[in-house]
Amino acid sequence: MITRKTAEQIAYMRAAGRVVAEVHDRVREASKPGVSTAQLDAVARDVLAARGARSNFLNYHGFPATICTSPNDVIVHGIPRDDAILAEGDILSVDAGAIIEGWHADAAITFPIGDVDDESVRLMDVTRRSLDEALKQAVDGNRLGDIGWAVESICLDAGFGLVREYVGHGIGTAMHEEPQIPNYGPAGRGLKIKAGFVLAIEPMINAGTGGTRLLDDGWTVVTADGSRSAHFEHTVAVTEDGPEVLTLP
Repeated sequence: MITRKTAEQIAYMRAAGRVVAEVHDRVREASKPGVSTAQLDAVARDVLAARGARSNFLNYHGFPATICTSPNDVIVHGIPRDDAILAEGDILSVDAGAIIEGWHADAAITFPIGDVDDESVRLMDVTRRSLDEALKQAVDGNRLGDIGWAVESICLDAGFGLVREYVGHGIGTAMHEEPQIPNYGPAGRGLKIKAGFVLAIEPMINAGTGGTRLLDDGWTVVTADGSRSAHFEHTVAVTEDGPEVLTLP
């Protein structure tokens, strides 16, 4: 069932979203060559504790960490580890979430570690731009296909590979609610978007093909061809006045 959120409920999600934005800021500041992804998980844990929030990833179906840390060819759901050490030239995706008064927010960013190659910069820029355009489609009366096509068209124009197996989702009192939100079209098709929907839109784009592979840990998803991947996500509320991104500072 798809639930439409009230202004009061969205206010709680906005508060959770600001915590997520702070987690991203602090984790990005701490991300330097020689730092482990487990150290970054500790930074995120401290932010959540200071803000009176809980992680919506920790113990989710057994996930063992506060955030997901996905370097280079890891698309999504990377597990922070002591032996996963950042190096100059890496890119890192960080997926983070927070719960305030039972209400969830969820967002992801990808950023460079030091100086990175031009193709990695282009990959991150295209993925971020595809999210920006998709968010503009989260308006009352549009269709879910309008969101998906905004991502797909930008990805295809750039010549990158679009991840299709993993999609965005509704969000509220659970991290994953209906509807599912594919990162592909066609435009003008699919469920009609209504004011009160709150959606987590999250394009994942690979430098090579869109193929994926799940590692033996049951969580970590990598590119099938070893190419790099970028992931950006925001939680957005559909309001009578247009989309409101809740996971900004």
